[in-house]
Amino acid sequence: MEFLRPDFLLFVCLFVLLGLFIALNPISRTHKVYLAFHFIMMLWPLGQVGVRSTDIPSYQHFYLTVSFVALSLLGPGWLAFVLFLTRRTHYLRRPPRMLAFLMPAFLCAASAIVNPFSQFLKPENGQYGDREYGPLFWIMTFVQFAYFFIALLHMFNAHRTVRSLNERKQLATSLLGMFVLTVFAVLDLLFNVVLSPWLGVVQGLTSAGIVLSDICFVIAIYRYGVFDLVDTAKHKIYEQVETGIIVIDEGCKVLDFNRSAVGFAQPVKGETFDLERFLMSGQPANDVSDFLFKYRHHPGEKIRTEILLTNGHYKSVSLQISPLLDQFKSLQGRIVAFFDVTEQRKLIDEMNQKNEALHERNLELIAMQDELYRVNKKLEQAAITDGLTGCYNRTFFQHYVEHEAFLCKQRNVPFSILLFDIDHFKQINDRYGHLAGDEVLRATAEAVRSTLRSFDLLARYGGEEFTVFLPQTSREEAQKVADRIMSSVLHNKVRTAGETICVTISMGIVTEATDEEAAAGTDAVANPDDIGDVLQTLFSKADVALYKAKNEGRNRVVVS
Repeated sequence: MEFLRPDFLLFVCLFVLLGLFIALNPISRTHKVYLAFHFIMMLWPLGQVGVRSTDIPSYQHFYLTVSFVALSLLGPGWLAFVLFLTRRTHYLRRPPRMLAFLMPAFLCAASAIVNPFSQFLKPENGQYGDREYGPLFWIMTFVQFAYFFIALLHMFNAHRTVRSLNERKQLATSLLGMFVLTVFAVLDLLFNVVLSPWLGVVQGLTSAGIVLSDICFVIAIYRYGVFDLVDTAKHKIYEQVETGIIVIDEGCKVLDFNRSAVGFAQPVKGETFDLERFLMSGQPANDVSDFLFKYRHHPGEKIRTEILLTNGHYKSVSLQISPLLDQFKSLQGRIVAFFDVTEQRKLIDEMNQKNEALHERNLELIAMQDELYRVNKKLEQAAITDGLTGCYNRTFFQHYVEHEAFLCKQRNVPFSILLFDIDHFKQINDRYGHLAGDEVLRATAEAVRSTLRSFDLLARYGGEEFTVFLPQTSREEAQKVADRIMSSVLHNKVRTAGETICVTISMGIVTEATDEEAAAGTDAVANPDDIGDVLQTLFSKADVALYKAKNEGRNRVVVS
């Protein structure tokens, strides 16, 4: 019975293994490559069964053609599978390399199909059950062994470079499958082609090698996870993440996209991704001219921008475009990623609003602090100055003079005190009114202040009476200051209510720590508390001198 032949049974085994593989393993890109390779391997035993199941030569030739086409593709299938297995698929990405990779196998398959002049194989006695092989068959055999040899080299190199023990076991199991298939193919060639006239035909050798090698791979897949489970995990993450992802080639054609990308754009596989149209569909957060320029003219750069989508619900989207480069830094494509940053943008906007409100509040506080500072300065100034004339008041003058007089006494330097009042001031009030009197007080104080040094101190002592403290000033220097004051007041004309008022002053001078005392090095004050008594005595003397000036006719200076 033909269905009990070894080749058919081995075909059934391959079919069962394929079913188990699909049932027990997740499907990834590498799995798809393996499935295609597994299907090619199944065609060889199927063709061998077909040849022996019929006596019609045309049918036999068809089954043999299927077998040898599958055998022609078996070599590049093994090599492609090994490249995926060892993560060296970059060898297949360039069209010239892909053409060189597939061309020998396609030529071998074409020679098996066409069989020109029976140079591939020819039947014996009109039947293809017994056949002779021509030079094209041996060329195909050589090409297949070349594919196997290159695949074995890649397996050896990968096995030598990996560090993980589990990966080494994976590759070792796969390498064993390669050796098994090679050995059985050589035995088939030896027994069923070279030595068949003497030893007869041994059926199913190549099929047995295919099955045994496939078992090695299934064991490796099931036990060691030889296929990229990481790629499977990445694919699941790729589909489940909320980030929209579109993969485009170097010509901006859409290659793939995940489900989340549909919520941001409407990509279609095979169509061009129109970035400018997408940007114009929303409201860019800033100028996108530089972004578009880099997208068009610098595709190797990673770029980013932000846009507000207005179709449907308002959504803030961060758009990031990253290049996909090979090991030679050549652009293979780009990843367009969409990040929904609506919540982050709301938080940022709220934070900015709060910061602006806080900034305004700070400005208000600063303005309030400035106003408070100015008010405090005014209050401080009002506490130590006379509101009418702007001179220091008597309280501040006494405290200040006590401190400065004590320092002068400690350093044995002289100081002087001037005490003066405006002559006949009561008559001015009675004749011109109190407003005019106030103006006379202000003008007189300003005239006196213009003659003083920066460190001299002018104070309103009471009513129309003023006093001046002159630190580091001897009697002679004090008299000169007094003469300047008298002259300034005399020539000062006060205009008020259509009248011009001229006034004079009477002044008394007292000087402490005279030149003789300073030369003797006396220290009259040893305690700061004693300076008050000294100043009281000095003011009494200045007051006596002032009244003496008034009694002598006013508009004069008297030195105590």
